[in-house]
Amino acid sequence: MKKIECFIRPEKLEPVKEGLFEKGIKGITLHNVKGHGSQRGIKLVGRTGEYCIEWIDKLKLEIVVSDKVNVQEIVDIIVEKAQTGQPGDGKIFITPVEDAIRIRTKECGEDCL
Repeated sequence: MKKIECFIRPEKLEPVKEGLFEKGIKGITLHNVKGHGSQRGIKLVGRTGEYCIEWIDKLKLEIVVSDKVNVQEIVDIIVEKAQTGQPGDGKIFITPVEDAIRIRTKECGEDCL
């Protein structure tokens, strides 16, 4: 199994979600998060001068998929739907999942996905 964690702009949630649903991905966990990458925030100019918003609102999606699923296809959907071409589009992290257990039925591994 693989865990796909991605950080995206909040306004890109609907296109990403719809793309994943069309691919058959059903289980998604969503977190509201704040952070910044290499851009170190957003510099804005207002009436009182320039200021920086250091912590930018992002959404974190977590998806665990079977080894039977083509992870690259999932990544391609996320990139296609979330990309604006501007700094701050987000990141995707892929990690192996050793095991999973459904609490209600005690099913283990890919059976609980």
